[in-house]
Amino acid sequence: MWKNLSMFGGDEEEHEENLLGDESDSPCSSLSQLQRIYGFAASLLAGLVFMLLSMIVIMRPIKFALLFTFGNILAVGSTAFLIGPAQQLRMMFDPVRVCATAIYIGSVILALIFALGIHSKILTAVAIITEMCALIWYGLSYIPFARRMVSELLIRFCDTEM
Repeated sequence: MWKNLSMFGGDEEEHEENLLGDESDSPCSSLSQLQRIYGFAASLLAGLVFMLLSMIVIMRPIKFALLFTFGNILAVGSTAFLIGPAQQLRMMFDPVRVCATAIYIGSVILALIFALGIHSKILTAVAIITEMCALIWYGLSYIPFARRMVSELLIRFCDTEM
């Protein structure tokens, strides 16, 4: 519960700020806030478990791709429990992160096609590496100035001139 001091009146007004997003347009609106937090935690935990299990089969790129991609989808989608799927999609396709989102979704689809359809280990590995990089870049878009800092560090580390 937050206390807000009115600018004009000076009297204290207590109000509760909803940190779990706008509930009116969300299919999760029928869930209580506690249930939404449990859904978020369960989905995130399941995603992390799948990603950790993928490390066991890292030498088998197709199995690794399936476990890792499914874990990624669960982990990224877990925030939909907190803020709602509509708000999640609006944030993902915000102009700041639309490129990273498009590359991430494209690489997820390609990883699944390469793993399930084509059965190409090399193409699956390339798609997974692209998926990881896009997910990191997407995550950095939520931290102020993180992309700029990482870009500058990479330029400094990769600069061959001394």
